[in-house]
Amino acid sequence: MSNIDSFFESVSLPSIPDLAHSLIKTLNDADASVDEVADLITRDPAISAKLLRLANSAQFGLPRGVGNIEDAIAMVGMNKVRTVALGACISGSFTKIPGLDVHAFWKTSMACAGYAEWMAHKLSLDRQMAWLTGMMMRLGEVLIAQAEPKTLLQIEKLPLVPGARWAREKNLVGFTEGQLTAELARRWDFPMQMVQALRVSADPLVDQAFSRLGALLHLAGLLADTPNAGPENVAGLPSGVLQALSLDPDWMREHFPSNADFIDAY
Repeated sequence: MSNIDSFFESVSLPSIPDLAHSLIKTLNDADASVDEVADLITRDPAISAKLLRLANSAQFGLPRGVGNIEDAIAMVGMNKVRTVALGACISGSFTKIPGLDVHAFWKTSMACAGYAEWMAHKLSLDRQMAWLTGMMMRLGEVLIAQAEPKTLLQIEKLPLVPGARWAREKNLVGFTEGQLTAELARRWDFPMQMVQALRVSADPLVDQAFSRLGALLHLAGLLADTPNAGPENVAGLPSGVLQALSLDPDWMREHFPSNADFIDAY
């Protein structure tokens, strides 16, 4: 493909619910209120039910059960409820992924989201934005599956070491999944900070305008692609990216999270 516009002419953009579009607008609105977000979510019974199941699961670790969205927001926080709702909306728009193991795809996506949120907390970045952006990073591969299904088989061919998918995508398609997801996010009107981070996620040090979120996504993606990742895998992360973020490898090893603690919005 000669350019990204040509690529997008060859695919049918997935549609996301009106709820998702409304929630995206609140991401750009610093004055969005709890009542406004709660009202938006309660208009969609399916997403509301999913959120309440999540809020009452061990992953949220709440001291007592919650029975409505307002209580969930009060106990979990508006930003987390909003981003998890968005994640559920988006994952529900990609139920059929030809050529991809759907379970493995979303397991990796949620792991990427979890690692991104973990590191964002340490770096004092927006944890919920990091979670949502990490969760979305692989969506570009779904577009590749639609546009070039035979190419996808080559991209997913085993063995697939962490980072290899990005290199294969760039070589075979001309764009990485992050670059394609960035364009999708731009067309969906997500915040520009997310778009820019996704665009550089495969190679965060190449751009002069350094994106801390993009560098964080790079590390999160590598860890998510590592089966049963643990503290021992920190040593294999690119030192240049760690240094650019001022992330201490010793801290990462000491506080390495368990996949079992990650929220699964799929």
